[in-house]
Parts: sequence; C-alpha cells; structure tokens
Amino acid sequence: MKINLNGKQRIFIAHGETDMRLSIDGLAALVQEYFQLDPFSSDLFLFCNRGRDKVKILHWEHNGFWLYYRRLENGRFQWPEGLEGETMDIDIRQLRWLLEGLTVEEGKVHPKIDAKKVV
Repeated sequence: MKINLNGKQRIFIAHGETDMRLSIDGLAALVQEYFQLDPFSSDLFLFCNRGRDKVKILHWEHNGFWLYYRRLENGRFQWPEGLEGETMDIDIRQLRWLLEGLTVEEGKVHPKIDAKKVV
C-alpha cells in the first residue's frame, strides 16, 4: 500500500468494531462526532469490522478524501483492545505491522498466520 505521508500526520485507530457499510461521509462523521477529531486534517483514521478481517483507512489529502480498504483472506487483524468510541495513536511502523496481521506492540505474528507467508 502506498499512502503519501510527510511525517506530520498522526495515525489513529478506532477501538471497537465499525460498520464496514459506512462510506467516506459516515466515517468522517464518526471521526468528528465520536472522536472529536478533524477528518479534514491530513491524519489517518483506521476502522476495523467485528470479524477483524477488514480495515478501512480514511485520509484527507489536498482537496478530497482517500478511502483505503484491506481485506485479509486468511487470519485476522490484531486490533488493539480499548473502550468503544476511543482512539489510539500509532506510528507508521506499527501501521505496517497491523496491516500485515501483526500486533502493534511488538510486531508479533498471530498464531493463525504462518510467519513465512508474512515475510
């Protein structure tokens, strides 16, 4: 995945599950209303479904939104635990780990994923 980052963006994970039927407008409303953050900043906002196999990333760039979508065919995303409606900051390295199916804490492989396939 290629996301244009200049190092000034923050990356926020939405704790809990998100309805993946939500599109850009619905996710932007969540960012603004529930998290009290600005969806029009250049920050990245990550959302995951109940099954932990789908992630959406909302990102504002210049004059429009990007909506990135990733679905795992095997395994699950290691979504950090937290209270519903709260966010967590991560860095770009942790984002890469998360999108590969690893934990954000230490980049550990989930037991259901073959480590040889991740590398």
